[in-house]
Amino acid sequence: MSIVVDAGALLAVERGDRGMVAIIKGERIAGRAPLTHGGIIGQVWRGGSRQANLARLLPGLDVRPLDDELGRSAGVLLAAAGRADVIDAAVVLLASDGDDIYTSDSGDLTDLARAAGLHVEIIST
Repeated sequence: MSIVVDAGALLAVERGDRGMVAIIKGERIAGRAPLTHGGIIGQVWRGGSRQANLARLLPGLDVRPLDDELGRSAGVLLAAAGRADVIDAAVVLLASDGDDIYTSDSGDLTDLARAAGLHVEIIST
């Protein structure tokens, strides 16, 4: 089992949300790197000292590229789900059955996971 994090989860870390920080640290202690993709990093990263919490966390993530393959797959999933946010679709596509996805957008990600045929836990941050 892995965890996948979207922008909402990373923003929770930036705000100092101890629960989210503990979840991510627990994954790292277990030898697993939480998954995300480069589009999510672009949504949350603004640089500067005000993002110290996030800056400390980023090296511990497995950040996948939002490349042609993932982009096309996300587009197909969006068509199947009747949704429009490629960043959300790509997050869902990083997950496998049994994974947890931490998000602030549980409604859309639930619909996308259902359309992808994935059995994942969508956890609101």
